[in-house]
Amino acid sequence: MRIGIILLGISAAFLLFDTGFAQVQLQTRSIQLDKETYASGTVDVKQELSWYLVKAENPTADQLDAYQKIIAAMDAAVAIYNKESEGCRGRLRVEYNPQVAAVDGNANGTIRFGKSRAYMNVRTAMHEIAHTQGVGTTERWKQLVVKGKYTGRHGLEMLRSFEGESAVLNADGHSFWPYGMNYDNEWSDTNAERNARLVGAMKKDGI
Repeated sequence: MRIGIILLGISAAFLLFDTGFAQVQLQTRSIQLDKETYASGTVDVKQELSWYLVKAENPTADQLDAYQKIIAAMDAAVAIYNKESEGCRGRLRVEYNPQVAAVDGNANGTIRFGKSRAYMNVRTAMHEIAHTQGVGTTERWKQLVVKGKYTGRHGLEMLRSFEGESAVLNADGHSFWPYGMNYDNEWSDTNAERNARLVGAMKKDGI
């Protein structure tokens, strides 16, 4: 009986050690990715928003190519959100699913990229991250969008800090504009930063 207890204790100790080691590896990888994305090292490694990619055990050439593109897009997008936004958080589950028509994001923290490589870019990743944070995906969002305009105080204050006191934030059941990262022609470094700041402000409105 005593031997059984000792062996159980040793097994538990090894389990704790393995878990801790995995966490250290994950944290180290996250920091390294940030340094690669932002060579200046200005990103705070104490991130509130993180992500992981669901991979096949024996990936095909198509899957490997998709993984590479998705990783590059998501790393850059998450780094921008962590640098520019306040309040955006969660551990996002990302997958490659060729059955998905384009790409979709859900308030449950899941993003699914379809087969088209045209959507495997930073702009699209940022747009879908916004959906995971509540843009177009929560009841609170529906409450705050009135007659095609976003009415949340914090979101409007953020927009008006960019464009002046008369600026309005257009919105529907899916997204918002300007700065919604809805199409590739909206991409710029400035627009990406403002997208992240706006979504962070919208989180303060409760989306």
